[in-house]
Amino acid sequence: MAKIFTPSNRIQLTNVAVVRLKKSGHRFEIACYKNKVISWRNKVDTDLDDVLQSYSVFVNVSKGQVAKKEDLMDVFGTEDQTKICLEILEKGELQVSDKERHQHLENLFKEIATIVSEKCINPMTKRPYTVTLIEQAMKDAHFSVNPNKNAKVQALEVVKLLQSSGTLPIERAQMKIRLDIPQKEAKKIKEKLIKVINKVESEEYNASSLEIIGIIDPGSFREIDEILQSETKGKGVMEVISFKEMVEGEEKLE
Repeated sequence: MAKIFTPSNRIQLTNVAVVRLKKSGHRFEIACYKNKVISWRNKVDTDLDDVLQSYSVFVNVSKGQVAKKEDLMDVFGTEDQTKICLEILEKGELQVSDKERHQHLENLFKEIATIVSEKCINPMTKRPYTVTLIEQAMKDAHFSVNPNKNAKVQALEVVKLLQSSGTLPIERAQMKIRLDIPQKEAKKIKEKLIKVINKVESEEYNASSLEIIGIIDPGSFREIDEILQSETKGKGVMEVISFKEMVEGEEKLE
């Protein structure tokens, strides 16, 4: 029986996502697991073993053709394939079919709408919108999904777009917090905090501290915590009472 000859510079891979980089007149490709490239770029997946099917650099993944070492040295200045794979993963273009690209954009569009629905409310009714209503508003405002940006970043862009275009009355849901401030620093810190807190619901002095319960925008959480910790040398306490200040129920699309 004749032996089957397999060239040593060919590697066969299946069910692969290809990332391609054109540099200095050469084309280089790496073989990745499907659905992992975007996760890695968004820092969801950080283990390269979970992203790369092979640490080899190819000129053509589908044909299994491995790049020559001399070409790697000429273009990248190194033969270290892990370093080269990282550069291609960071700078290269993910090759996907039209069907895959369309499906990814649809899924991302819905994920963005879901985040907006969870984090925002109708400022007049204090109720959340349905995901379907948010999706329609995004379409009406001509929002274009960026496949290379994560959903959370784009959700913030959607809120700003809807607010500026007047497509839908919307604002971010707010947090209710409780602050416990040592009495010694209370007066000075209170003046700084009042500028950041949207609404003070109550404030009460006791023997050792000042307790403030207030409503804030989630984006102000870190600033308030930094003021509290720096001014009290870590003795102040901030507690989230509730994340979403809204009326229960959903806004219906009439």
